[in-house]
Amino acid sequence: MKKIAQIALLLLATLPLVKAQESPKEEDFYKIITPPIPEGIILEVGGLITLPNGSLGISTRRGEVWIVDNPTSRTPYFRKFASGLHEILGLAYKDGFLYCAQRGELTKLIDKNGDGKADIYETVHAWALSGHYHEYSFGPKVAPDGSFFVSGNVAFGDEEWWRGESRVPGRGWIFRITPDGKYEPYATGVRSPAGISMIKGELWYTDNQGDWMGTGGIFPVKKGGFMGHPAGLKWAESPNSPVKLTEKQFFGERDNRQERDANNRAIKPENTRNETPQFLYQLKEKYDMVQLPAVWLPYGVHGVSTAELIMDETNGEFGPFTGQVFVGDQGQSNIMRVVLEKVKGEYQGASIGFRSGFQSGVLRMAFAKDGSMFVGETNRGWGSAGDANQGLQRLVWNGKMPFEMYTVKAMPDGFEIEFTLPVDRKSAEDLDSYKVSSYLYKHYPVYGSPQIDTKDVTVKGVKLSEDGKKVRIVLDGMRQYFVHKIQLEGVRAAGNYWSLVHPDAYYTLNNIPDGEKLKVSELKTTRSGNVKATVTAPVKEHVSPDGKGKEPAPTSTKTATAKKAPTWEEVKPLLAKNTCLACHATDKKVVGPSYIDVAKRKYSDAKIVELIYAPKPENWPDYATPMPAMPQVSKGDALKIAAWINSLSKK
Repeated sequence: MKKIAQIALLLLATLPLVKAQESPKEEDFYKIITPPIPEGIILEVGGLITLPNGSLGISTRRGEVWIVDNPTSRTPYFRKFASGLHEILGLAYKDGFLYCAQRGELTKLIDKNGDGKADIYETVHAWALSGHYHEYSFGPKVAPDGSFFVSGNVAFGDEEWWRGESRVPGRGWIFRITPDGKYEPYATGVRSPAGISMIKGELWYTDNQGDWMGTGGIFPVKKGGFMGHPAGLKWAESPNSPVKLTEKQFFGERDNRQERDANNRAIKPENTRNETPQFLYQLKEKYDMVQLPAVWLPYGVHGVSTAELIMDETNGEFGPFTGQVFVGDQGQSNIMRVVLEKVKGEYQGASIGFRSGFQSGVLRMAFAKDGSMFVGETNRGWGSAGDANQGLQRLVWNGKMPFEMYTVKAMPDGFEIEFTLPVDRKSAEDLDSYKVSSYLYKHYPVYGSPQIDTKDVTVKGVKLSEDGKKVRIVLDGMRQYFVHKIQLEGVRAAGNYWSLVHPDAYYTLNNIPDGEKLKVSELKTTRSGNVKATVTAPVKEHVSPDGKGKEPAPTSTKTATAKKAPTWEEVKPLLAKNTCLACHATDKKVVGPSYIDVAKRKYSDAKIVELIYAPKPENWPDYATPMPAMPQVSKGDALKIAAWINSLSKK
């Protein structure tokens, strides 16, 4: 009898762990549906909009516009509305007409005879082009006053193919087309502004990692604003420019790193790990027209090619996140949720994972009349996770409440997190359930930036609300302008002991709010000793002790190689968790080389691990997009991935 009691106690003690292992995932709440598309229709979606009658408007990179009637039914009807246009990367509806941004003009599509097809393609305004392939035009978005906003991608250099250029006016700019068709430059400093959006009457845009853009970002846009990329400053002194920062002023602050080798060939700038970094916020402190992103999206974690923003205005039909913003990512074929707030007059907030697993790159989103979300996809020339090159899918909420961080708000001494469900009090009042770190990105002409100056932030105490739905985390050492990674691996839901569907939030702290700080007497400060979350220390930027920039000899890695290579079934979750599958596949080129091609290089396991943390783009000159440093990958995961990659050379 005593033994039976002991067994029963043991089972009860392990019950929370069993339940935690059974916690539901993204797909248990939001289902991806692929509607039937007639044979022969290739969408490569560039624009997506729900029309007043519930039909869906789709523009494609192949220059077509389709109208889909009854889009959420089992038998949606596709009809071609327009064709022969040039790479339409946006679609808008205004006063009964569709408008699209072609590569070189804003076009009004008119169905004069009412037969369901456009008869007249009217040029509202045509803008300049140099003819470079990368001069994409995104939009239009309709402003409250009836004008249109369009964003212009930069071109890239000839010899310096890595350097963004504005060869003609409008490239590297966001510009406004007035209702009567006049062109007005509005803001500059953009690089690859693929997602221009109107959120509650305010203009926003997203940018992609690249030169001068350390990672993807979500920016509010003000007239005369500068977002960090210098190409468009070429036109800042034009008579109609609202931007009051000049090229001379910018390059007086920043080195463009235009260097040449002994043969007079341009040298591509690369990340230098022992340099003194410069940051975008430092430029803002000197020039008030500089605009910081409301949210930096961690590269390789929440995106690689940031796409469109869209606000949930479904009044609960899409789940508990009404009023919040979603952002798509073209490279990783996923969608993140963004929680925004204004502190001291400026936007800031957190990005949180939402839904992955789409068949191709997520470029555009639109809510249907029934509250589901249509997702428009493409990857031609850009590469993306997923097996398809293009398509249309729909994301549907099943009505069940996911256990998520609902909001994350900055406090004078830390953060307040509200949950969608009450939390288990014991887990939420255990300081070992939390881990916080902070880091930032460089502002320089190199393609992307590693996360640098990473520091753990001590959690001093927590205070849980009476209803169990809010927790206040008090920290020792918040850093203005830095991204704060907040990990809640140990927090569980009350009753069912679920873990969070997405336990990590990345909060960009542009301002620390004023206000009253919590007293020590109000806080819970107990620790269980069971560390639930860990911060992976990245390869740090540093100067050697001798001050000469020589890096210390690498630590011995004789014991690093795994004794037995893991199987695909074992390594696939690691590749997915660390977002490796966004850019790599086993046997085919995506954004980066296939794993089989990497295996052919015969690197040691230790060398692959080293290259995960400090990639060398020069090793792969045939790939236009350099691999960024991946500090979020744990050493254990990296070793397993390396061992699996090398096992492919033996097959």
